[in-house]
Amino acid sequence: MKILDSSGLTDFLATVDREFNLTLPVIDASGCRIYGTLQAGTPALHGGALLAKPTSLFFPQEEDVHVEGGGDSEPPPEKQLLAIGFTPKDLLCLGFIDRFFSDGFRDDIYFRRRQGALIAAVSGYVGADGGFIPPAFGNCDFEFIFDGKNWIINPYSEAGRGIAALIPYDAPIDALSQVMAEVERYVDEDAAIIKKASQILMADLVPDSFWEEIAASCILCTGCNLVCPTCTCFGVRDWRDADGFSRSRMWDSCQLDGFAREAGGHNPLGTEALRTRRRIHHKLAADMTKWGEMGCFTCGRCDAVCPTGIGIVAVARKMVERFQHNLS
Repeated sequence: MKILDSSGLTDFLATVDREFNLTLPVIDASGCRIYGTLQAGTPALHGGALLAKPTSLFFPQEEDVHVEGGGDSEPPPEKQLLAIGFTPKDLLCLGFIDRFFSDGFRDDIYFRRRQGALIAAVSGYVGADGGFIPPAFGNCDFEFIFDGKNWIINPYSEAGRGIAALIPYDAPIDALSQVMAEVERYVDEDAAIIKKASQILMADLVPDSFWEEIAASCILCTGCNLVCPTCTCFGVRDWRDADGFSRSRMWDSCQLDGFAREAGGHNPLGTEALRTRRRIHHKLAADMTKWGEMGCFTCGRCDAVCPTGIGIVAVARKMVERFQHNLS
């Protein structure tokens, strides 16, 4: 392990920026905390998960699938991508969609960005208002763990160890003692709620009237889908102009009426209640059946952006309050 103070972190980021295509949380000129480059703003590793889904680095909101007549739409990057700022829960989300895009057939559009990318997590006392985020201790190349004063750099892969070797200062043996004590005390209430809600859904204990009630609050903003790191649905659009033909794909939302509408006009998800049920059931029950794990890792984004309070944890909490007594 290596150790850096705040000024040392700034110098370290400048060093790796020269060697890699560095992307990390920054405060831009407008005061927003976003994923960007050092040239786009000031590094901002504190603050917890960004609202923007980190998986958009590899599955962007819109991208070309095929371009004919106009040449290559996107040249290959000159430097290897190094993405800093994933929370441990973000890493679980990334692993989930890695499985999704390689299941059945390998999605080369996704993996042309994902393959070779280096990922660094951020954890410790870096949450909102200095809250604690338990370290990942894996699932990435290396991790920045803030102990309240210094950054402990913990490498996990060969590439991560190579980057950590750029830091001349070794961390003391007990550098993570305070963090580990906090890990022992930490209780993830959201994860417990989601797990219980999954059991309720898998047991088919939620009546249709519940989904009608939740759907009545939905204003179809699609924010839940736009920020969810494990939402992978997309639509395809074709363009033809004087320069040639192109096909692109863009994110879609299961909350919209046209999401499942068929060419003949039939819509198996023709009501908002059905679409709302699908959004929650897919993450907490259907994904459990297919993948052996839920598609929600309680990153908190949908609950943070939903203007009417029906993010997945909020809905799960309502389910647990009302229906857990029916579990055998």
